[in-house]
This record gives sequence, structure tokens and C-alpha cells, in this order.
Amino acid sequence: MTIEHQGAAIVPSPLVSTRALLVDRDDDTREMYAECLRRASYDIEHAADGRQALALAVSYRPHIVITETQLPGIDGFDLCRLLRADRATSATPIIVVTGDCYAADIRRAQEAGATEVLIKPCLPEVLLATTTQLLQSSRALVGRAESAHSDRAMQLPRSRPIEARVRAPRTLVRSHNRCQTDSPPLPPLQLTCPECEATLRYEHSHIGGVSANNSEQWDYFRCPSGCGSYQYRQRTHKIRKVG
Repeated sequence: MTIEHQGAAIVPSPLVSTRALLVDRDDDTREMYAECLRRASYDIEHAADGRQALALAVSYRPHIVITETQLPGIDGFDLCRLLRADRATSATPIIVVTGDCYAADIRRAQEAGATEVLIKPCLPEVLLATTTQLLQSSRALVGRAESAHSDRAMQLPRSRPIEARVRAPRTLVRSHNRCQTDSPPLPPLQLTCPECEATLRYEHSHIGGVSANNSEQWDYFRCPSGCGSYQYRQRTHKIRKVG
């Protein structure tokens, strides 16, 4: 059976296949990602534009949505906002796979409602690993919520007399701080330009990832000789040109 909660993510039980909605205007890209997910036993629905994707999200009720940003009809940013505004999909994990790799573009996707942002070119194996991780996190959250609800139901009768005497304030848990900064947790490396071998000039870093325990850091540099801008991913130790 499938565990469903109003206002919460739809989480697949071990007895059903995981439903993924894949949205990309490029047919080859959609098929490449779909084939990788199917091999991992995902059920796939796909769309080439934002309006079709929105309709499928309501009817298909996916456990996770994977979308690019540059879509006809409704772009990926507006699609994220609309899914977050709908009670049925407000907590559904959304992965945005985008070629817009500047920090401002990543922040825009996160503010629109993306759970995770991946930068193109993104290998299918990386997308699969991120999808699996987000769904495992969703299962864990639902499990903790159900356990807490059960515990609270058992403790409520004996807690009411105490609650009547004293009401202690609750401390809210802070969400993971995804941001742009020039003082990142991991110090930026001294890198040389892949094209002219000049020492790159550090500009800023972007902190993202699923949670504080699974944080990601991307450092951004510019070549003083005018070769362009570069992105360095701390986790993979890879540098790529972004502008």
C-alpha cells in the first residue's frame, strides 16, 4: 500500500513501485534519464512541457518530480511554485536539473521550491543516486512523524494535567541554510585556469545539498586573463567552465 498524508509527501511503501515524473523538453535527455530510473524499478511518466507536467502531477501523483527549468508553456521555476502551492504536491520532493549554473540561478530554483538542484551535464547515475537519497529521506520523515503521532496519542492523557499547569515554549528546528557566501565551511583551493594556467581568482561559494548532514559546496572562480568563469565542486573535486 502507499502511505499518503494531507499536506505531506506521498511516500511509496516497499510493496509498490516508486512513481517518478520526468519533465524535459529534449526527447533524448528524457529517455536517457527514464531508462536509468526504469532499471532501478521506477515507474516513469514524462512530459515535454510545463502544462502537461502540471496535469500529470495531479493525476499521476508521483512520489518525486524531476524537471529542467527551460520548458515551453510553464517554465520549471513556475512549475515548482505551482506544485508547492497545491496541497496534494506541496511536500513532494522536486529535483531541478538545469543548465543555468550561476549561484543566482540555483538560488532562484531553491526559492521556487526545488528540494535539490543538479547542474547539467548531469550523469543518469548521479540523478538516480540523488532521487534515491531524497526518497529515503522522505520515508524517514514520514516514519518519524507517524512514530511521534503514536507516542503523542499514548502520552496525551497523562500529559494534560501537566500541560494545564505549565506550558513550556517549543524550540523550532532550523532548516538547512542554503546560501551564497564568501566565507564557506571548506576553504576554497588555489586553482589554475585549465586554459591558460593562470591562478584563478576566487569570487564566492554556494552552499546547498539535501540537509546540513549532506551539505554540498560549489566554489566559483574567474580567470584574470579573461578565459571565463569556473565552478569547482568540493565533493567530486571537479572543475568546469560555466561562463
